[in-house]
Amino acid sequence: MNSAAAETSASLGTAIAWLRGGSWGRRSFLVLAGTLFLATSSWIEVPMVPVPMTMQTFGMVVIGALYGWRLGGATVVAYLLQGAMGLPVLAGGAAGVHHFFGPTAGYLFGFAVAAVIVGWLAERGVTRSPLLSFAVMMLGHAAILAPGVAWLAAATGMGWSQAMAVGLTPFLLGMVLKSALAAACLQAAQRYRRPTTTRP
Repeated sequence: MNSAAAETSASLGTAIAWLRGGSWGRRSFLVLAGTLFLATSSWIEVPMVPVPMTMQTFGMVVIGALYGWRLGGATVVAYLLQGAMGLPVLAGGAAGVHHFFGPTAGYLFGFAVAAVIVGWLAERGVTRSPLLSFAVMMLGHAAILAPGVAWLAAATGMGWSQAMAVGLTPFLLGMVLKSALAAACLQAAQRYRRPTTTRP
């Protein structure tokens, strides 16, 4: 590993350690801030039927990468509970427990899976480079789309081919673009957290 890669990896480790550490009060604040970020991301959408395209998935993988799998997973679960309790935090400001039994429920459950997977990999330094970060973000998006399409096929009875046509294919380009944006944001966060060093 060259010096630049080593500095980047150390910087990411410092950032994740800072986010995961601290008191319960600090962690609670981070969870609340994270759910606000996720809600804001969910309000940015392109209307599509039956599944809208939003920035939610971008938010899930970013939270996972920055918070780590425990805090990231807890943040996403808290966000989903907020939506189930009626707070307008889901796509387009939607809310209500019925969304967890409707055609998009698989995507919702996939959110937590994605945050945990991305967070677990980030904690182990897999996101230390832009290319690896992009690959991890793609994996996180896949962890959302896979159960989403499976649930869509089962819940609506439309079958796998149609479920993939309406619940996967339209989102592939967005998956790539949002993964690239998430990886770029993570790399920017690493540079921001990198300690300043004085060279002789």
